[in-house]
Amino acid sequence: MTQLHIREDDVSGPDIRALVALHLAGMQANSPPDKVHALPVAALRAPGVTFYSAWAGETLAGMGAIRHLEADHGELKSMRVAPAFLGQGVGEAMLRHLLDVARTRGYARVSLETGRGAAFEPAIALYRKYGFVACPAFADYVPDDFSQCLTLELA
Repeated sequence: MTQLHIREDDVSGPDIRALVALHLAGMQANSPPDKVHALPVAALRAPGVTFYSAWAGETLAGMGAIRHLEADHGELKSMRVAPAFLGQGVGEAMLRHLLDVARTRGYARVSLETGRGAAFEPAIALYRKYGFVACPAFADYVPDDFSQCLTLELA
């Protein structure tokens, strides 16, 4: 596994903006146009959203965010690993970090929305490894044939 430093970030650096753009492009390429729920830079800076970047030395390795929904409920957003770091445990490290943040905040559960198909399978496998299970649509999501929502009850 790559040695990482995960830190809260303001989404202003060029490397981070490029990874956000890559994430959005990937979601647009693999999702119906009206089912892209990935957040652009401005939304990642919105109140209630905390963004984190993962670094291997001076190189951006990944990103993730957590959005406050309710006193006991958070949402995972914008999980993405930089292409050079795929398969090196960056996504898992970010997921563990975000779950720790959720527990520190006192959330009873965290949820997420993702798509269906081959492009989404690695992320879904990671979430399931950590105990996420299917759940009804939450927040502003609408049930449909493409989106799927997952949740994890925190101990």
